[in-house]
Amino acid sequence: MDNGTIYVRERGNLRRVGDIILAQPKPPPSSSSSCRRTNPFVLRKEHFIFTYNEEGSLRYTTKTLFDLTLLFVADNIHHVDSLVGFPDQIGDRLFVAAEENRVFLNPDISQKALKLFSDAYGDLLLSSLCLRHRFPLLHERITEIKTFHSLKSLDLFGCRLGDDHDLFRHLTSTSLASSLTQLFIGGNHLSDVGLQRLTAPIRMMHKGLDSLELLDVSYNPISEMGLRYLKCLPKLAKLDASGTNMKLGTGLKTTLWDILGLIHSEKPLSTFDHSGCKTEGWAEQVVNQWETSGCQIPKQKKMEESRASALRFFGRQKFVRELLNVGENGKETNMEKLHFYKPTANSHLKGKLDASTTCLQVRNPTCYSRKRKQESRKSDASHQSPPTKAKSSSSLVLTAEDTDLLNSY
Repeated sequence: MDNGTIYVRERGNLRRVGDIILAQPKPPPSSSSSCRRTNPFVLRKEHFIFTYNEEGSLRYTTKTLFDLTLLFVADNIHHVDSLVGFPDQIGDRLFVAAEENRVFLNPDISQKALKLFSDAYGDLLLSSLCLRHRFPLLHERITEIKTFHSLKSLDLFGCRLGDDHDLFRHLTSTSLASSLTQLFIGGNHLSDVGLQRLTAPIRMMHKGLDSLELLDVSYNPISEMGLRYLKCLPKLAKLDASGTNMKLGTGLKTTLWDILGLIHSEKPLSTFDHSGCKTEGWAEQVVNQWETSGCQIPKQKKMEESRASALRFFGRQKFVRELLNVGENGKETNMEKLHFYKPTANSHLKGKLDASTTCLQVRNPTCYSRKRKQESRKSDASHQSPPTKAKSSSSLVLTAEDTDLLNSY
C-alpha cells in the first residue's frame, strides 16, 4: 500500500484500479513524526480504546475489525462507487464516521459524498430542510443542497431567491417530483414572472412537483394573475398568500375556487406558523456545521442588526422591514392572513353553498327578485324590508331552479 497501482481480483478477473490515492492519516499532535505514518494500515492511536480499570490504571483494547474498516472507508469515502444495497445500520455508522472526520466540510469531496448517501438511503439522509432566513448558507452550499433528492419539506422563506434563481430547476426536477410535499418560498421578492418561470417546466413538460400539497408564497409581490400558474399543481391543498398584492374579497375567493378549488380559511392554518418545520435526518448536524463554519454569516447578522438599529433610530422602521426583511413578526400580526385550503367531501357542499349565496345577489338579481315576490305575496308585506336584507341561509327554502344555480358555481 505505497499509494501505487492497485489491482483487484473480482469474479475471477484481475483488473487495475487507476488514479486512486488513499487518504493520508492526520499527523500526530506532537511535532515529531515517523515515516511509518504514511502507511494507512499502520496501527495508530485511533485504533485503540483507552479506559481505566477499578484500580485507576490505564488499559487499552484494540478496536474491532469492523470499526477499523469503517474508519478506513470513511477516510476514503470519495473513492466509493455506490452504497446501494448496504444496510441502513451500516450506512448510518459510516455517515457518522465521515461526519466526525469533517468530510462534508471539504468542498472538493462533499458533493460526491452526500450524493453517495442520498442515492442509497434517500429520506433517511434528509427528509426536511429548514433554511428560513439563512440565505448565506443557501448560496454557499447550493451544490451540496441540490444532492438532497428525497426532501419532503423545504423551507426557503426569506432566502432572497428573486424571479430567476438556479434553485428553481432543482425544485421542479424529477428527483423531487415524488417526494416534496411542502414548499415555503415566502419573502423572496417573487413576482408573477417568478411563478411563471418556476412552473414553466411543469406546465410545458408535465413533470415536477407532482406531490406538492402545501405552498407558501406569502410576502411576495404576487397578484391574482399569477395564481393561474399554480393550476399545474395537481395535489395542491393548502396555500398561504398573506402579504401579497391580493386583497381578500368575493373576487379573490371566486378566482381561487375556479382555478385551484381552494376556499378561504376563517382561522389561520397551523401548518403555516413555522412551528413544525425543522431539519431532520442524518445530515442535520452537517447543516449546522456548514452554518457554524461559514465566516460570513455572523458578519452579515451583525451588519443587519447595526443597520436596522441605525435606521430605526431615525424613524424608518418601514424601510428597514422592506429592505432587510426584519421586524417581520410585527408585520405579520397587523396583516390579514390569507390562508386557503381544499375542503373535504363533507365541508365541500357547505362551502359551495356559502360562496354561492354570497354571489347570488350580485350575479343573478332577477332570481332573487322572483323569490322576493313569492315571499311578499304570502306575507302581504312587500315593502317591509329592503332588497339587500336577506334571510339567513338556515331558513332559506331552495327551489329546483335555485339548486341548479348553486351547483353551477
